[in-house]
Amino acid sequence: MKSLRTLTGLAATWTGTETVARLQVGVLPTRPDPEGGGLQVMLITSRETRRWVIPKGWPMKGLKHPDAAAREAYEEAGLIGRVDKRAIGSYFYDKRLKSRDTVLCQVQVFQLEVRKQLATWPERHERESRWFGVPEAAEAVTEAGLAALIRAAGARRKGSRKK
Repeated sequence: MKSLRTLTGLAATWTGTETVARLQVGVLPTRPDPEGGGLQVMLITSRETRRWVIPKGWPMKGLKHPDAAAREAYEEAGLIGRVDKRAIGSYFYDKRLKSRDTVLCQVQVFQLEVRKQLATWPERHERESRWFGVPEAAEAVTEAGLAALIRAAGARRKGSRKK
């Protein structure tokens, strides 16, 4: 992650432009694997490119970042649960805007312990959602930083079970 930030800074210096990442907030939705032991991660498809991503969006006025991220999980995937108040990390990606321009975003990620998925939610017909095992989820996403966060969450789960 640090090397990506350094590379981004070097690229900005090299081109003579300043690259400032725009902040987004998101959740890593998790639940215990119903077949025992491990952790599962829910991914959703993006609306435009249909690639596997996590629920995320822009910070919301009047809401703390974890609460805004949890609201995105409800709107995009119908998820209800307990969101951690501390971020588990962040990752960078290029967001394609409707104008076809791209903007560098840094997504601050909070873990969401999913308690249930509602039968209906605002973006139900715009996205697919699916539960993955940790290795499969890490392989399904295209952002290396997000894949690393998914693997780290799985490793934390394994470490907490050993105690």
